[in-house]
This record gives sequence, structure tokens and C-alpha cells, in this order.
Amino acid sequence: MVELDYHHSKDGELIVLHDYTLDRTTDATKRWNGKNLKVVEKTLPELRELQAGLWFKPPQPGLGLPTLGEAIEVIQRGSVTLIERKAGDAASCVKLLTERKLINQVVVQAFDWDYLRDFHKLEPRQVLGALGPPSTRNGKKLTDAEKTLNGAWLDEIKSLGARAVVWSKLVDAASVKAAHQRGLKVWIYTINDEATARQLLSMGVDGIITDNPALLWKAIATR
Repeated sequence: MVELDYHHSKDGELIVLHDYTLDRTTDATKRWNGKNLKVVEKTLPELRELQAGLWFKPPQPGLGLPTLGEAIEVIQRGSVTLIERKAGDAASCVKLLTERKLINQVVVQAFDWDYLRDFHKLEPRQVLGALGPPSTRNGKKLTDAEKTLNGAWLDEIKSLGARAVVWSKLVDAASVKAAHQRGLKVWIYTINDEATARQLLSMGVDGIITDNPALLWKAIATR
């Protein structure tokens, strides 16, 4: 799968971008002479003006910000899109996927579990991934022990209608087994070293998110 993130523009368009601001990966600060320029404060026509490839090495002039629909159209030709919602309501994404006949042809994930609950109510067929662990709970910052995947987290995720647990490496073989017993897949992010990948594969995880697919292919092929 190919993972990406989306936000909403000021005029309600779904835009592919990782950050909440435009500063780091576009020329927005230079073009508009400002800082902390938020995606949600700009319209699609304004966002279309931006260059998004000038920070690449070597620079790639002419690259702009794609809409979620444009990105999916390219990715789905030869892969599956793993869509991470960074901001915006569930109904807009459901509408986009429905119009393009892509319900359950992609995977949608989010750290906001209320969003996942809303999405499942609107379109229960769609495979959803619950990103975690949360960093806080009831206003309290969680320790690593509290963030480790366990039965309580799994039961809550199951209740959302999600079918994949997308967690940090705070898992163990017992929690992976417990997830499988509940009919949930376990995917781990973001793993860029072979030793950790091998350890996770030995635990029985179903997927690994990485910045280095070649390294993961090697880890799988040489087990």
C-alpha cells in the first residue's frame, strides 16, 4: 500500500499534505510572506499556486499539492491507497470514495477515533484502521506501559468498527495474538531498521509501515 495524509482546505476540498501548516514542504512562506500558514486557511485555488517539490534533493519544480481524489486515481492504478485523515469530517471522505466507487478498495485510518466511529456509521463496509496509541487519556499523559497494546485498547478499537490496529512498536506477541482472536489485523509504524522489522514479524504482525520498502522486503525475504 501507499500511505498519505489529507486535510481540508478553506473551501472544503480534501488536500494531500502531511503537516497542518504549509511552511515546511511548500514555498508558501516565501510566496505569502508569513509563517505557520495553515492548510485550512487557504482555498484550493490558492493552494494550487504553491510549489511543493523545491525542497527535494535535487529540487523538483512544477510539483503542486494534489487533491486526495487525484492522488488516489494515480495510486489505485497499481497499488492500494492507505489514507490517513489528519483533519476534516468523515462524511466528506465517505462522499469522495462513494462517488469514485472506491468503498473498500482503499483503507482509511486516523488517530481520531471519533472520526472512525462516525465513518463506520456512515459506511460500515469500509475497512478502517485505528491509529494509536493515544498520547493522553482523560487529560493525563500516558506512560509507555499504558500505551502498550492490550485487551482494553483492542476492545475499544473493535467497538469503533475498525478492522486494523495501527500501532507503534509498543506491542508484544501476546497482544498481537489477542488482536487476532478479536478478528483484528495489527500493523506497526514507522519501522526503518531490519532488526526491529524481524522482531515484529516474529510476533506475527500483519503489516509494517516504513519509509524504506526495500529494507522491509529484505527482512521478509530472508526470514
